Amino acid sequence: MSKNDKQAHETTRCNANDSEYKKNIEKKSDKKKTAFSSLSNSLKTSTKVSMKKPNHNGSCREDSPKLQSKGKRKVEDRAPRLIEGEMSNPRMNKKRKIEDQAEASPSRERNLLESINKSRLSTAKSVEEFNFNKKRIRLLSKTESIRENSQGIIYWMSRDQRVQDNWAFLYAQWLALKHKLPLHVCFCLVPKFLDATIRHFGFMLKGLHEVAEECKQLNISFHLLIGFAKDVLPDFVKEHNIGGMVTDFSPLRLPLEWIENVRYNLPEDIPFIQVDAHNVVPCWVASDKQEYSARTIRKKIHDKLPQFLTDFPPVIQHPFSSSLKAELIDWDAAAASLQVDRTVKEVDWAKPGTAAGLTRMESFINEQLKHFNTDRNNPSKTALSNMSPWFHFGQISVQRAVLEIRKYRNKFKDSVDSYIEEAVVRRELADNFCFYNKQYDKIAGASDWAQKTLQMHSKDKRPYVYTLKELEDGRTHDSLWNAAQLQMIHEGKMHGFLRMYWAKKILEWTASPEEALQFSIYLNDRYELDGRDPNGYVGCMWSICGIHDQGWKERPIFGKIRYMNYNGCKRKFDVGQFEKKYNYKKFTNPL
Repeated sequence: MSKNDKQAHETTRCNANDSEYKKNIEKKSDKKKTAFSSLSNSLKTSTKVSMKKPNHNGSCREDSPKLQSKGKRKVEDRAPRLIEGEMSNPRMNKKRKIEDQAEASPSRERNLLESINKSRLSTAKSVEEFNFNKKRIRLLSKTESIRENSQGIIYWMSRDQRVQDNWAFLYAQWLALKHKLPLHVCFCLVPKFLDATIRHFGFMLKGLHEVAEECKQLNISFHLLIGFAKDVLPDFVKEHNIGGMVTDFSPLRLPLEWIENVRYNLPEDIPFIQVDAHNVVPCWVASDKQEYSARTIRKKIHDKLPQFLTDFPPVIQHPFSSSLKAELIDWDAAAASLQVDRTVKEVDWAKPGTAAGLTRMESFINEQLKHFNTDRNNPSKTALSNMSPWFHFGQISVQRAVLEIRKYRNKFKDSVDSYIEEAVVRRELADNFCFYNKQYDKIAGASDWAQKTLQMHSKDKRPYVYTLKELEDGRTHDSLWNAAQLQMIHEGKMHGFLRMYWAKKILEWTASPEEALQFSIYLNDRYELDGRDPNGYVGCMWSICGIHDQGWKERPIFGKIRYMNYNGCKRKFDVGQFEKKYNYKKFTNPL
C-alpha cells in the first residue's frame, strides 16, 4: 500500500494524544483563565442593546462501489416563521468571504482570547445585529410563536457546553432579546451515560462549572437539573412559564431519544427549536442522506462553507433579569450523585473548560501547526492538536478553531488545508453517518460488501484469541498494541494513527467481527476522553467494517477489509521509541 493511500485514509479525528506538551498546559491555562473571566466583563459594555427589528438571514480510496442501501431521514427544512419574516434585512446581508486569501499571520505574542473577543465585537455588538443564518435552525414543534406573557426563554444545553461561539446559545439570546425576556440555561445531569466513567463526567462537570460562572457574569441564570430531560425539563417549563426553548444537536441515538421525549412532553403552545451548533455546515444542510465517503460529501460541504464559516457575534450581558434566580449548585454533590465507574481516574494533561481549550489551541497554532501535514501520522512526533476532548464536550467550537487556524494558511498552507479537511469534512462525515444510519455501531450498519466479506471469514482460524480483560489490560503478544492501549488507559487519548491499528488487531484477535466491534467500542468509550462520539463510532466502523472505504485484496479473517500490520507501522515511524514510552515498567498500575 502506497504512502498516499495510507495518508488518504487516516481516521476521521483530527486530534490525538501526544503527551510531550503536557507540562506547559496547566501553567498557560491558569493565566488564560484570568483573561477568560475578563471576557464576560468586557461584554457588559454591550448591555444597552437595540430593540429594533433584527437584521438576520438567513481517507479512503474513492473508487468504491455505490452504497446499495442509502439510509434517509426526513428532515424538517423550514425555520420558524418568526425567523423568515423578521430576520432579513438587505443592508445586513453581506456575504462573508472565506476564500483562501493572503492574510498576514498574527503575531505569536498575541493573546488569543483577547483577539477572539475583539473579533466577536467587530462582527456585531450582539446577536441582534448579526445576520443569523436561518438554515442552522430546525423547528421541532408545531407552534412557531413565543407564548405571550411568558417569563423567559430556555437554552437546553446538551452537546455544546460553552457560552461563546455557540450558535444555539446565540439564537436563544436572540429570541430573549427580541421578546424582552430573561434567558435561562438548563443542563440535565443524567446519572450515567453509556460507558462513561468519572474520567468523562469529571471533565464535563468542571467545564460546566466554568459555564455557570460565565452565565452569572452575563446575567443569565444557569440551572443544573438532576435527572433525565423528559422528567425535569417539561416541569421546569410549566412551573416557570417559559415561552420557548432552544436546544443544540447530536446525531446519536440516545440524545435523539431525549429530544423526542422532551418534545412529546412539552406543552403544545411552546416552540421547540434545534440549532446545530457543533458542525460548521449543519448536518441536515450538508446532505439529506448517508454519504458513502469523504469524496461524496466533500464538495457538498465546501460549496456551502461560504454561507456558514463566518465569525460569531458575542453572547452579551443580558439586559432582562429574571425573578427566578439560579439555585446555588453543589458541584461535589452533583458528582457524588453519579452512578458511574470511579476506577478510571481523571487525567491531568487535559484541563477542562473553554479557557483551557483555548490555551491548547494557542499552543497547537504556535508549536505544532507547522508540522501537522508532514508528521500527524507519526505517533513519535508532536504534531497533533489534541483538542478532541474539548471538541467532544463542546467546550470549544470546531468552527472557532478553523477560523483561527485558517489565518495561518499563507504560512503553512498544506498543514492548514489538512487540518480543515479533517476538522470539517471528516468530522462532519462522521455526524452524517450516525444521523442517517440507525445501526452506526453495529455490523448491520456496514455496507453490503463489508457484511458479506466479514461473514464469509467469520470462522477463519485466528492466530490469537484474547478475552476482553486481556485486551483491556494491554496483555497481548504485540508490544505496540499494548503500548497504544496503555496510552489510552493512562492519558485518555490514543494517537489517531494507532487507533486504526489498534481496532484492526482487535478484529484479528477476537472470535467474531461482532465481538471485535463490541470490544473496540467498549474500550474506546470507557477510556478515551472523546469516546461516545460520532468520530469514535466511525473510527471503529472504518477499521472493522470498512465504512467510508472500499474492498481490498482478500485475505484470511479480514476478507476485503483493509489490513494493517506491525511491520507496516515499523516502516512508518519509530515503533521502538513509542513502545519504550508506554510500557508496564513505566506504568506499574494499569489505572
